Amino acid sequence: MNCHQIDYKIIGDDMQLVEVHLDPGETVIAEAGAMNYMEDGIDFETKMGDGSNPAQGFLSKLGGAVGRAFMGESIFLTHFTNRRGSGKKAVAFAAPYPGKIMPLDMKHAGGEIICQKDAFLCAALGTKLSIAFTKRFGAGLFGGEGFILEKIIGDGMAFLHAGGTIVQKQLNNETLRVDTGCLVAFTPGINYDIEFVGGLKSMFFGGEGLFLATLRGSGTVVLQSLPFSRLAERIYRNMPSQGGRRTDEGSILGTLGDIIGGKR
Repeated sequence: MNCHQIDYKIIGDDMQLVEVHLDPGETVIAEAGAMNYMEDGIDFETKMGDGSNPAQGFLSKLGGAVGRAFMGESIFLTHFTNRRGSGKKAVAFAAPYPGKIMPLDMKHAGGEIICQKDAFLCAALGTKLSIAFTKRFGAGLFGGEGFILEKIIGDGMAFLHAGGTIVQKQLNNETLRVDTGCLVAFTPGINYDIEFVGGLKSMFFGGEGLFLATLRGSGTVVLQSLPFSRLAERIYRNMPSQGGRRTDEGSILGTLGDIIGGKR
């Protein structure tokens, strides 16, 4: 691996963006639609593949694109390059929902990390993105992340996004059980599985479901306090009903929302 050695700055608190500073000729790759702004001198190009292997043929690129399609991601990545002859130029990226951006020096992370399929935001050119299959059928069926997790390999900077607050746990031949949606990433020394932990009473009345992600081994586990699925569920529960009556109708917040929206 010879990833570009990019500089960066994290901006903001709870709705962060990362501003990447590129020397002439340096490139950063990002998910389609993640770019927030860029300075004059930055060129961008949408490509099939992460560009980690310039000699890669079309069929290999197509195979990688199919893998990204299985993960529910766009088959294309956008490459941003500083084309100016001298001086740094900046391009910034922001995630699509509130949370934190986690800068990750892949050299210090052992060169590899496995993450949720939607956790990747951007990375230095040379970083390889691929799919990582869970080991058991149960993990894919009940884990909420399908059968596939994403593997990031490289020796440069990569940036992950998580909802709410980021929590890092160091395991030393230990076991940690978490809600499947709260898991962001883990290092290769961690074994990932889904285990049955409750009964029907817990499922229907406890709100925790029947299955939790179980992580065993030695390494780092990254968690998020607010999975997007929880945020989306709460928004959905407060949307107008089919009968036209909102769940917040008659409340102070509902009245205030009508005033702001010009309905009163």
